[in-house]
Amino acid sequence: MKNSLKDYLVSKGNDVTDLGCFSTDSIDYPDIAREVAEKVTENPGSRGVLICGTGIGMQIAANKIPGIRATVATDEHMAEMSRKHNDANVITLGGRTTEMEMAKKIVDKFLSTDFENEERHVRRVEKMMNMKNGEK
Repeated sequence: MKNSLKDYLVSKGNDVTDLGCFSTDSIDYPDIAREVAEKVTENPGSRGVLICGTGIGMQIAANKIPGIRATVATDEHMAEMSRKHNDANVITLGGRTTEMEMAKKIVDKFLSTDFENEERHVRRVEKMMNMKNGEK
C-alpha cells in the first residue's frame, strides 16, 4: 500500500518524503512512527501518512511525540473531521483493513481539508495538547 499510495500522491503533485520501510522484512513500526512524527513537527504545516496492519499501532506510537495529533481513519468522513475539528497532522491507515481505492480517498480528503479555526476547536485542540504536557 505504501508504494502505491506514494506513487499516487506524487502523480497528483504532492511532495512526498518516504521514511520507510523499504523491504518486506518485519520491522518495529514505532520506529517509523517516530521518524514521521518528528519530521512533521520539524516542518510546521506538513502532514504525515503512516501505514501498518490496522493503523492502530502507528496512531498510538505517533501520538507519543509532542505536537502530533494522529488519527486512524477508515473512511473519508473520519479524515475530514480529524482535520476540521482536531487539526490532525498525521493520518494512519490499515494496510490489511483498507482497500487501496479507499485509502486514496481518505488521504485526499485528509490533505485537502483545512482546520476550522473556530474558537471552540482551537480551545479543544489546545486542551488536548496541554494534556499531553501534563497540564490541566
